Amino acid sequence: MECQEAERLVMPYIQDELPTSVLEEFLEHVETCPDCQEELEIYFTVWEGLRHLEEESGNYNIKGEMERVLEASHQRVSITRLVKIICYGVNTLAGLGLLVTFLLQLRIWFL
Repeated sequence: MECQEAERLVMPYIQDELPTSVLEEFLEHVETCPDCQEELEIYFTVWEGLRHLEEESGNYNIKGEMERVLEASHQRVSITRLVKIICYGVNTLAGLGLLVTFLLQLRIWFL
């Protein structure tokens, strides 16, 4: 992912509107690109600051909130990856089960 695309995705990320496939690429880029990380921090700070002002809440640990959101995003990507692996495994086992059933049926028919 290039910086221009990552910068375009900052607001959808903050608003939790990125699909998991794009989210994974975005997080990888932001972790390796200091400029995009700074851009994310600026937008996140403004977004959260405005949200806290509207809610009139006393919690202004925006840096901590950003770290929590990034961690939650990483967990979402990890869980999605794990679910895909489990689905591939279940599909493979189902396919093997069908193949074994078919071979056993052939054995019954021709013996």
